Amino acid sequence: MAVDLLGGDHAPAVVVDGALRACHADPSLHLTLVGPAEAAGAVLAALHPAERHRITSIPGSTAAQAVADGHADAAVSAGETGATVVSAARSLGRWPGIRRPALAAVLPTVAGSVILLDVGSTVDPDPETLAIHARLGSAYATVVHDVAEPRVGLLTIGTERGKGDRLRREAPALLERLPRYAGLIEGGDVVLGEAADVVVTDGFTGNVLLKALEASYAWLGTPDQESTRAAVLLGVRGTVVVCHGAATGTDLAGGIGLAADLHRRGAVPAIAAMPVIHVNDMLTHNEVSHE
Repeated sequence: MAVDLLGGDHAPAVVVDGALRACHADPSLHLTLVGPAEAAGAVLAALHPAERHRITSIPGSTAAQAVADGHADAAVSAGETGATVVSAARSLGRWPGIRRPALAAVLPTVAGSVILLDVGSTVDPDPETLAIHARLGSAYATVVHDVAEPRVGLLTIGTERGKGDRLRREAPALLERLPRYAGLIEGGDVVLGEAADVVVTDGFTGNVLLKALEASYAWLGTPDQESTRAAVLLGVRGTVVVCHGAATGTDLAGGIGLAADLHRRGAVPAIAAMPVIHVNDMLTHNEVSHE
């Protein structure tokens, strides 16, 4: 796993902590630390000499570029979201038809869990982008969470048709082409998790909701609150996990663990190959990789 040593509000110390936690939790894990040599040295110094072969370092560059160059199988960063997404898209390229990748987070709910996207990558999508993100979320739910026919809901301010801003009024015409469109849902439906398996929204609203729920989980002491602290970037040709800028060492370790699990399961190639991603009437943009 390529880990961005300078990503996060409290980097590199918190990243070093997270890297060590991840190594201790997973004996088969190998890390490529991207950033200052002295920070990478702190990880090496804390490991038993017999375990230091599991750590390599690359000065400069980015975690996504390390993956593109073949130095790692996946990238993890708690750096600024926009820069991380742009770096991943440019270094790895995008899937055909994907103009704007989406960040997908898994939220604990009363009924189990729900996939929320976008949570910060695309703050001002058009209806077509929102529909494509819904399909990405559906594929993620099927491949990673074994949901055979995911129900997709559109987050808005009411369940009556026509509720919400222009984006929410126009998007249903495209979302209704999904195999199981659950219709309009409200914030409370996300917490309950009964109305939909995947909730799609713009990155601005999704990020606000995500952080509000995180604070609530922390205050209530919800055991699964860490599950919201990392998001996978869908739509790029590689496994990229983005953690919060305010991530703790535990959060970073969780993000590294998520990236490792996705890679071992071959999740990203499997998602890219899902038939739901390749529907011509939904993918009219032709801007593809390495722009």
